[in-house]
Amino acid sequence: QVQLVESGGGLVQPGGSLRLSCAASGLTLDELRIGWFRQAPGKEREGITCISRSIGSTYYKDSVKGRFTISRDNAKNTVYLQMDSLKPENTAVYYCAASGSLRRSCNYYSVAPRLYDYWGQGTQVTVSS
Repeated sequence: QVQLVESGGGLVQPGGSLRLSCAASGLTLDELRIGWFRQAPGKEREGITCISRSIGSTYYKDSVKGRFTISRDNAKNTVYLQMDSLKPENTAVYYCAASGSLRRSCNYYSVAPRLYDYWGQGTQVTVSS
């Protein structure tokens, strides 16, 4: 059974940091493209970053570039999202997802939600003072 489980969300003050984890079972994450997405209340789900299969090429949406970092630990079959300098507008439910794309690259077009086959249940991130 394929399963992605996010963890690490919570309440943090503006300027703070959180590290989200995406642990997988039933699939091997370094063989897949992994994306992180978020959905704020009343808004569509948006892709913010991805890491490609194998070589681990990454892409970041402009709004998170320089503050968020995606990484992968193959031994733990886990992908992480380190989020620094968090802002109130980053408040959302964050999801990880896996795509069977064979491309060893990530770019703007790679974070469209429709391209992803497996999704986690999401973890809430709230940035507030």
